[in-house]
Amino acid sequence: MAIAKEDRNLYEANMRNHNPALYNSNAHFVYADASVWPVLQLLDLQRGEQILDLGCGTGELTARLTDTVGETGSVWGTDANEEMLSKARMAHSKLRDKVFLADAQSLEVPEGRGLENSFDKVFTNATLHWCKRDPAGVIEGVKLFLKPGGAFVGEFGGFQNVCAVRSHLHQVLREHNIDPVPLDPWYFPTAEAYSSLLTAHGFTVSSCILAPRPTTLPTDLIGWLRTFARNSFLSTLSDEEAERIMQETSKRCEIDCRDEQGRDSVIEQEKETEMKQWLQMIIFDPLVYALSSYV
Repeated sequence: MAIAKEDRNLYEANMRNHNPALYNSNAHFVYADASVWPVLQLLDLQRGEQILDLGCGTGELTARLTDTVGETGSVWGTDANEEMLSKARMAHSKLRDKVFLADAQSLEVPEGRGLENSFDKVFTNATLHWCKRDPAGVIEGVKLFLKPGGAFVGEFGGFQNVCAVRSHLHQVLREHNIDPVPLDPWYFPTAEAYSSLLTAHGFTVSSCILAPRPTTLPTDLIGWLRTFARNSFLSTLSDEEAERIMQETSKRCEIDCRDEQGRDSVIEQEKETEMKQWLQMIIFDPLVYALSSYV
């Protein structure tokens, strides 16, 4: 999907505005064992492998990958948010010299580090649904880092992900005379659409599926909105206006998202993709899973 030039700054901001403290407090389910187990099965890490974590955030999962590949392997991480990378460096000494700042949609190989076409696998978890500006650019960038025969493996939100929340956000914004379309930061493709995108950029897709994943939130829905929408979807609004919109959205979502015990949850759709030669796997929220190869 092409983004108009005048809206590009919004998407640049969306990639950089995550708050590390809120993320670790309210979004730790993103890297929890139950969430990442399917994609790690597809990643199938082996000792000695060279791995790039695309969208590594604060580095919790990246550090775990480092433990798995062992001393003979290596894991690097990249993220568009310097605050997230700073926390990763402080919290995980093993990542201190192995994370670098980059936009996943316009990747460039850092000079002088020998990283070009050096990775066995590029891994991404809960990142690509933020890459609405240029999802094809992500795929092209990954090729700069992968060895021939390497794998691109990951997970991100797919078609109908958090659909009730997103629909109500759009409606509430319209009622406040705000056009939600240029503000919406999310890219939630179908498995078929993402599979076609991979194929168009030289990958042979072996499998690509969309899988629903109910996620009980560690906070209420307001906490989720403050973590994922305030500094992205609502980043151009004042604190007062954004809070009012989030409160209205949360109230309208109760019928879809709140159970009998008063717990809020969302349905995520996952997509996974795995490719050989350039091997990629991706999960979405209703998450998508896929397998393909680059020739």
